[in-house]
Amino acid sequence: MDIYRIAALYQFVSLPDYKQLKKPLLSKMLNNGIKGTILLAAEGINGTVAGESEAIKAFLEWLSSDAIWHDRLAAMEVKFSTANEAPFPRCKVKLKKEIVTMGIPGTDPAATVGTYVDPREWNALISDPGVLLIDTRNNYEVKLGQFKGATNQKTETFREFPEYAKRRLDPAKHKKIAMYCTGGIRCEKSTSFLKVLGFEEVYHLKGGILNYLEKVPEEESLWKGECFVFDERVAINHQLQPGNYAQCHACRLPLAPDDLKHPHYVAGESCPNCYSNKTPEQRARYRERQKQIALAQQRGEKHTGEQAATIRQRRRAEKKAAKKNQRMRNQGRA
Repeated sequence: MDIYRIAALYQFVSLPDYKQLKKPLLSKMLNNGIKGTILLAAEGINGTVAGESEAIKAFLEWLSSDAIWHDRLAAMEVKFSTANEAPFPRCKVKLKKEIVTMGIPGTDPAATVGTYVDPREWNALISDPGVLLIDTRNNYEVKLGQFKGATNQKTETFREFPEYAKRRLDPAKHKKIAMYCTGGIRCEKSTSFLKVLGFEEVYHLKGGILNYLEKVPEEESLWKGECFVFDERVAINHQLQPGNYAQCHACRLPLAPDDLKHPHYVAGESCPNCYSNKTPEQRARYRERQKQIALAQQRGEKHTGEQAATIRQRRRAEKKAAKKNQRMRNQGRA
């Protein structure tokens, strides 16, 4: 069984030439057989990629030594985990306005950010009754797991955080705030935003939940549940291994084992979260997609990714050739 090494990486750094960086970055990923998605923006780099262990090692070494990159990414945050199956179907490099979207112009974590807290010091900080602990992730992520005593913002996207902060947080009342997210990147922006608003003592977990699960033994952990991740593993446990959640391929939300028994769950088509939000036409499209996935699995093929694209191209060529041959036979009989 193949073991895939997964690297979650980011850094806020000035990249005024980020558009020109796309082509060499994508080429290096393709040449190393690496899949996943990397986002580039003027404010930095963010992504999660996977491949064979040596391929990931070579790719990261290139980022740290190549003349284009090494001076800029010296402080890049990288967290590792593994999977028994490929967690990504494709290789992508996307150009964005922000590497994590909050929608507030001028928020610059490279200039102003909260105080980083090492995972080994995190328990003591959040056990302080004078600290307000905030989970900066979205509501569907929080449902899978969170730190003991954390406040759930109950937001659906990170864009909602600024409004939450302005409405619910007060520098005069909340003297010490600690924040965390999956890998650390959302906290970079959220703590930067709070500092601009006038909050003085703002802390965030360095490397996020992923770093905490790696560094803190489970018997000492204040983390409860599993951690949602944005790939086909859906969630990981304290050992950084795939957890107990599946994913609805209609709405992309995580599904607990009991959700799979719900009458509104139909594989690839709907789940309890989205059944009432999808039209019959949408469910029909999802149903057809699931049918094609099942057929591909029966043939031992992949429905998505580069292999699937190659197979579809081959089949189109075969159909085109068959039609041409049929026309020639028909003309021969005429």
